Amino acid sequence: MLNIFSLANGRLFQEEIESLEELSKFQPIWVDLEAPTLEEKRWVKQYYGLSIPEDAMDEDIEESARFYEEDNGDLHIRSDFLIADAEPRTVRVAFILNLMNEALKSHGVLFSIHDEDVPVFRLLRLRARRAPGLIEDAKEVLLKLYDADAEYSADTLEGIYDELEKSSRQVLSGEVTDTLAGEVLAAIARQEDLNGRIRRNMMDTRRAVSFMMRSRMLNAEQFDDARQILRDIESLDSHTAFLFDKINFLMDATVGFININQNKIIKIFSVASVALLPPTLIASLYGMNFRFMPELEWRGGYPFALGLMVASALVPMWYFRRRGWLR
Repeated sequence: MLNIFSLANGRLFQEEIESLEELSKFQPIWVDLEAPTLEEKRWVKQYYGLSIPEDAMDEDIEESARFYEEDNGDLHIRSDFLIADAEPRTVRVAFILNLMNEALKSHGVLFSIHDEDVPVFRLLRLRARRAPGLIEDAKEVLLKLYDADAEYSADTLEGIYDELEKSSRQVLSGEVTDTLAGEVLAAIARQEDLNGRIRRNMMDTRRAVSFMMRSRMLNAEQFDDARQILRDIESLDSHTAFLFDKINFLMDATVGFININQNKIIKIFSVASVALLPPTLIASLYGMNFRFMPELEWRGGYPFALGLMVASALVPMWYFRRRGWLR
């Protein structure tokens, strides 16, 4: 899908392009390619003179491969954006910022290439339609995307707080069964994974914004906006660190309750084993069948042996209960 975004009266308007001829009708500041086909890439090359690299969305982590400037002045940035749905993941987005586009006779066009829709993109489109003057040029689009990314991460962190509060109430209720403990551990593990993805996403956003500031392509107002984004990211780092500590505490507490439940089971088996030792000893003695064993000729010997075994089992149980070892 190829979408272009143009400014009109300070608002951002979206158009879905289905042919090369439609490109000539608009002067966009942002061209978004979601899972682009070869034909759509060809349209971009023919009209804008921009060749999209085959490795535009590679998974390289080196800064030289993710943030660089070409000889013609085009800036290339590869960033990861978070998708916090039922299956949290990150989506790689390749940005190409063409600051001088002769085909459009305009000052700057941002090209974005990604494989699936990103919530941050939808958020920015909605805000730009409702707030005139929010975006002025292509550089502003990229900055606002990173700003929305930081806010999206903050909202996701608030969701993690809420989920951990639920898990905390379950764990600290005192009635933690093995089934409940398994469910809580699974929920905590999901939040830990999401929290780690947020932290990684914020690190990537910080690198991208820092690169834009170093490239000296921002004006004074945009530079201040970039610094504010970095401050927001810095504040989110402390939140993720706190959440990691809380997650570790809840995991330790849950595992502790599991160990307590297991110890209770082991204690019951241990008490049962000790209580059955005297009857086993008595049964072993009377199973020897010695010739001169007195009870062999006694009519009440069998009931006496059974009663003695029962009594020898009940006495230890009574003693253990009195000492509180069966609680």
